[in-house]
Amino acid sequence: MSTTSPQLEPAAVPATVERVAETVLPTRHGLFRMIGYRDSGGIEHVALTQGIDDADGGARSMTSSAPLVRVHSECLTGDAFGSWRCDCGDQLEAALAAIAGEGRGVVVYVRGHEGRGIGLLAKLKAYALQDQGIDTVDANTELGLPVDARRYDQAAEILQDLGITSVRLLSGNPAKEEALEELGIAVVERHGLAVSERRENAGYLATKRARMRHDVAPSADAWSSLLDGVLPAAPARGEAEELTHRYGYLAGATGRIVVGQLRQSLDGFIASRSGDPGFHDDRGDRAHLQRLRALVDAVVVGASTVLAEDCSLSVEDVPGTSPVRVVLDAGAKVDVDARVLADDGVPTLWIVARDAVVPEGVPASVEVVRLPMDDFAPARVLDVLQARGMEKVLVEGGGNTVSRFLEAGLLDRLYLTTAPVLVGDGVPGIRFSGSDALAEARTAPVRRFVFGQDICTEFNFAATR
Repeated sequence: MSTTSPQLEPAAVPATVERVAETVLPTRHGLFRMIGYRDSGGIEHVALTQGIDDADGGARSMTSSAPLVRVHSECLTGDAFGSWRCDCGDQLEAALAAIAGEGRGVVVYVRGHEGRGIGLLAKLKAYALQDQGIDTVDANTELGLPVDARRYDQAAEILQDLGITSVRLLSGNPAKEEALEELGIAVVERHGLAVSERRENAGYLATKRARMRHDVAPSADAWSSLLDGVLPAAPARGEAEELTHRYGYLAGATGRIVVGQLRQSLDGFIASRSGDPGFHDDRGDRAHLQRLRALVDAVVVGASTVLAEDCSLSVEDVPGTSPVRVVLDAGAKVDVDARVLADDGVPTLWIVARDAVVPEGVPASVEVVRLPMDDFAPARVLDVLQARGMEKVLVEGGGNTVSRFLEAGLLDRLYLTTAPVLVGDGVPGIRFSGSDALAEARTAPVRRFVFGQDICTEFNFAATR
């Protein structure tokens, strides 16, 4: 197979753009000015801006205050469907967050760039070849298509229309920098965005670095520091600052700290009345949950959750080590073949009643801990874990288990995520003995986070003690 990248011949006549419409767009990252353009080929593009005034954009951009700019190539699968075959959607989110954090910048969203310019259906054909083991470069050439068919004259004209002639480019692709420079846009600096690399896109990213000159992705220094229990003194704006803000308290904690986490429907259920937990399959807070797991010593779950979901409780999609898994199963109902008990190198505590019958074939990584049937109180469970050196504890599910720790007053924080689903009748989420007076309802200082369509409310119960 070829090791060189075919070059697309420049089009004879560069496309020109005209400004067509302007509005505002409220997003999870704040309010953006949204400007629509159409190029001479009939393709429509948009620019999302913050803190950019057409009148002074050029003058300011010739100074050290050149705005952050992301020239983002359209990617339906990554941007709209959340595909993990690439990192496009993550890059777009990170760029919007970085610009919102600084308060000034532009995302130029270039349509017609699907599949590095080969088009959506051709990209799907290339995906099919990649499924057979061909990398992203050779998949294109196998189809008789260029490796990269994109042009950036539309992006350059849009920037110039905004009065911007100098940028700080958010990209790990030197070809974008070179193209913009040739088109009259000065790139005063360029750096990539730190986003998570997943097993599904690791090969794709490695090929871009090895064969398409892409930079090595910036390390998630802030996250690495948090995993080491160190709070970054001055995290960079964007994802690093957000991670430190959200998880710094947990990473830097000393002594026992107990965090509850539950995702439920808007009307308070974690599964349908038949026990179907299907709406958890596409959870917006998946990465958040993985980060919580990576920062604790142990993750606790009830037997009912294991039986319903066959969960693994491992850290899969973010850097970090899986915590000790703790299964509360008085009747020893969980099958030894369940994923949570699998001998995959992750230690597991299987806490059962003293007289429960445990089947043979328990993996070597599983320690069976027996307690009296009437001694499964949350405080007793925490004592068992603390005796084994596990002080940072995540209580992950299900609804009954998290509710018991909440009612016992043992949760320092509770992340209660609500999904935009109405179940009507089913397996309840948070439930506990309430009060007759609403004035006595449980509350605490809160923070809220948006994970896709999910809304996560963090209750800081420790702050009320």
